Amino acid sequence: MQFCDECGSLMHTAGDTWVCRSCENEAQRDADAEAAMTTQDGQQNDEAPAVADATQEASETVEEPCPAENCDSDRATSEMMPKPGGSYEVRLFTCVECGHKWRAS
Repeated sequence: MQFCDECGSLMHTAGDTWVCRSCENEAQRDADAEAAMTTQDGQQNDEAPAVADATQEASETVEEPCPAENCDSDRATSEMMPKPGGSYEVRLFTCVECGHKWRAS
């Protein structure tokens, strides 16, 4: 896959040349660069990608008393999540001691 240096459009091959359909710019094909390109056939999809959990190993905490029974912790991690509908965000807390989760009221 090659993009035009002049206009940024996707180019197509014509013999030993890349040709832009938008501005007709031409560029010489490079066999070594093309050999390094990966196609979907060469890709492997063995497992789902790792996703970072914002609550894992969070180093910053805030002073917020945990509302869970039998927990007297006053430290929690917090994160902002968009509210469905996009009208505003909701602040979510996770207790560093017991893992209880709640939202700000």
